[in-house]
Amino acid sequence: MGDLGINLPGLITQIISFVILFVILSKVLYKPLVAMLDQRAEKITAGLEAAEKAKEEAARSEEAIQEQLQEARSEGQKLVTQARETADRFREEEMAKIKEELDAERSRAESNIQRERDAAIEELRKEFAGLAITAAEKVVKTSLDEEGHRALIEGVLNEEGSRNN
Repeated sequence: MGDLGINLPGLITQIISFVILFVILSKVLYKPLVAMLDQRAEKITAGLEAAEKAKEEAARSEEAIQEQLQEARSEGQKLVTQARETADRFREEEMAKIKEELDAERSRAESNIQRERDAAIEELRKEFAGLAITAAEKVVKTSLDEEGHRALIEGVLNEEGSRNN
């Protein structure tokens, strides 16, 4: 091998040195470097899993928010419906109260009108009785006592009233 320019003891020394260097580097540098790369890969994997979990949690949160929003809308609709029903019921009750008050007022008014009518008729009878007495005195030219005239006129008016009824 000498003809080729290879020094066998130098080659063996270099091979042994290379193997020793390779073993030292593999123990000191390669294994820690591989371990560090494995840790980094695990961190990246954990980060991706965490991101996926966060994404899923965000999706669940979104669904929960949508459900709560829908429930809130539904509850709002129920409240609006209840408010309308209450307003309608209140309006109907107030209309019924007003109608009752109007009916009562109408009854009182009719009663007052009837009372005033009866009073006016009675007043008219009294006036008519006085006029009739005055007319009778002038016709007869004698004065009967007023009590007798009134009794006579009341009797005539009652007879006329029973004939008309």
